[in-house]
Amino acid sequence: MNKNVCIIDYGMGNIGSILNMLKYLGITAFTSSNPNDLKDSSHIILPGVGKFDAAMKNLIDRRLIKPLQDISNDGKIPIMGICLGMQILCNKSEEGKLEGLGLIDAEVKLFNHSNDLSLKVPHMGWNYVDADNKELIFKNIESPRFYFVHSYYVSCNEIGNVIGKTNYGKDFVSAFKKGKTIGLQFHPEKSHKYGMQIFKNFFDLQ
Repeated sequence: MNKNVCIIDYGMGNIGSILNMLKYLGITAFTSSNPNDLKDSSHIILPGVGKFDAAMKNLIDRRLIKPLQDISNDGKIPIMGICLGMQILCNKSEEGKLEGLGLIDAEVKLFNHSNDLSLKVPHMGWNYVDADNKELIFKNIESPRFYFVHSYYVSCNEIGNVIGKTNYGKDFVSAFKKGKTIGLQFHPEKSHKYGMQIFKNFFDLQ
């Protein structure tokens, strides 16, 4: 199958690092903020670095909200949200006032480690993911470790959407899935061999 991979450029993403890793893997991708490009893609990556409301405003300004919702609900094109890109797939966030995309029944909450001041916020660095090995996205990854940088975490209302958990003072959702829409709190593009396998597995989704 020919891949037509779209990385959504909405002014909030770590696009260069993702493109570099995909190039290393021999996967050709393009960046776009044009809603018309999404429906012709084989796979869509929604990156994200920054604040929740700024991300949602940029998606609104580029008229990307409904196309993303329609594609996710249609269930034919795989979508992967990374870090903030995962969080904006949710209903809302304690970080902002705007509604999220609502593709996953979940909320985004601020880490509160007042009982253990040794746990710094943001959660930054390498950590393990307790992954559902039946999920293709985690195929061929033993003892999965990934690189995290985030102050907010996802809490899913539907336990069936959770496919990965990580502990940082408490367990939080580090990966979720609904249909062909996947969210990853960690950065696969910064996670070396583990992240490379994530991308390979994502592009095996059809």
